[in-house]
Amino acid sequence: MANSKASAKPEQRKKRKSGKKDAQLLIRISSAERDEFIELCDELDTSAAREIRKFIRGFIRENSEG
Repeated sequence: MANSKASAKPEQRKKRKSGKKDAQLLIRISSAERDEFIELCDELDTSAAREIRKFIRGFIRENSEG
């Protein structure tokens, strides 16, 4: 019986999309700050991750040379 893993062609592997979210950032904040942030995000119908990504992109834009 042939091994199906061995028969997979490299061309068939999925290529990474540019801009794909493939990294994590671990931060430490107080539980109270986290809870308040999550609650505010819920009230504003957004997610904590979305708001943090928005902050990071803006910070990069504002502080990049160019």
